[in-house]
Amino acid sequence: MSILDFLRAAWPHIVSGIIFLAILATAVHILYKKRDSRAAAGWLGLVWFAPVLGVCLYWMFGVNRIKRRAKQRFAGKQDVLLPEREAAVWPSFIEQMYGEGDKKNLVQLSRMTDKLTRQPLMRGNRVIPLINGDKAYPRMLSCIEAAQHSIALCSYIFDNDSWGARFRNALRDARKRGVEVKVLIDGVGARYSFPPITWGLRRAGIDVAEFMKTILPWRFHYLNLRNHRKILVIDGRVGFTGGMNIREGNCLVDNPARPIQDLHFLIDGPVVAELQRAFAEDWIFATGKVLEGEKWYPHLEPRGEGVLRGISDGPDEDFDKLRRIFLAALATAQKSIRIITPYFLPDGELVSALRIAALRGVEIEILLPAVSNLRMVKWASDAGLEELLREGCRIFLTKPPFDHTKIMMVDHAWVLLGSANWDARSLALNFEFNVECYDFQLAASIAGVLQEKKATARELTLQEILSKSLIVKLRNRLFHLFSPYL
Repeated sequence: MSILDFLRAAWPHIVSGIIFLAILATAVHILYKKRDSRAAAGWLGLVWFAPVLGVCLYWMFGVNRIKRRAKQRFAGKQDVLLPEREAAVWPSFIEQMYGEGDKKNLVQLSRMTDKLTRQPLMRGNRVIPLINGDKAYPRMLSCIEAAQHSIALCSYIFDNDSWGARFRNALRDARKRGVEVKVLIDGVGARYSFPPITWGLRRAGIDVAEFMKTILPWRFHYLNLRNHRKILVIDGRVGFTGGMNIREGNCLVDNPARPIQDLHFLIDGPVVAELQRAFAEDWIFATGKVLEGEKWYPHLEPRGEGVLRGISDGPDEDFDKLRRIFLAALATAQKSIRIITPYFLPDGELVSALRIAALRGVEIEILLPAVSNLRMVKWASDAGLEELLREGCRIFLTKPPFDHTKIMMVDHAWVLLGSANWDARSLALNFEFNVECYDFQLAASIAGVLQEKKATARELTLQEILSKSLIVKLRNRLFHLFSPYL
């Protein structure tokens, strides 16, 4: 019998053998990699009862390639070692700070975040909230104009518009004064306007780099692993961070075509070194160049009473850090939880933690935009609100313009601010920077900001959710299935 005749006779057995081996290999991978028993059981059932379809779907959608891809791309990422941090304190300092009152849960929270981040708390900081670009941009430009040694600027979006031009000109003038200027923009975010601002920055002689640059930003492969951080550090001493990009829509006084509400923060004190380090590590990855010396890392004196911790999060070695901090905050809250976020797509574990906190009697208020700039995300988000409302969580819809603010506050004392949203893109797919704050004055300011927003917002009721048409409910639930990818 010839080889051809043998193959003709044996091909059904060969194909069956290949399919069996594929099923076996897939089942082993599911059992080894899937920690969620329900997810593992679901995938195993699909693989065994619909072998070809199940195997194909699992390897297409069931494998977390994001974390692996991040590890591969960032395998050579260098850590930046800061000078001796004499302002560092242990969680026991929080116990002394709050005394023997009813804030012992915050001591527990600080211990958990200490273990999760392995970064120290830093005492002696001042934090100033800056509402919208109307307050933030002039303050940022003023600091850029006063810079003497160095400027480090990182933004997800840096538009080539009227305000982008003002920042570009201020950075150009600083470079002409002899200030060392470094600008890092995400490779996708840089293309939100055309021509991209990077062209003008380079013509102005500014040292600019793009984080994971790509010619085709719409390709799915490049929509993940984005640098979503917003950091500005002047002379290594004064920092700005939060959720605000650089684009004219943030300045409401200008009556822009697409207005955006947001909240940014000026930070002064020893924790600014953590902002600088986050920038420096991303700069090394993007350019291969190391930022060293006194101009980048000066000695920082105490400037206030706040105890802060910088938290870097991303799908590399920092994977899942921020999501677990959310869970820790929800688990330790005793009286209240306040959340404001533009995109609210928590996973099942976070939803369960919110529901359990509500059942414990914790007052939970979640502020979301009444009108989102991403309709599909809004539809998916709406599908998950019913079970939270049933447990007593209160949800408020803030009126336009679109609110991009990102804040979490626990017991009117603990504040988490920064760039991360309550969705899978921020908590699993992108690089974020947040700041954990134990600061009486800041907490009072944030409580006032949230109260103002709540006063003009509309409370969403369970009846409103239940009264939606069947078509709307089905649409929302369909898009909710894709929450991990939105």
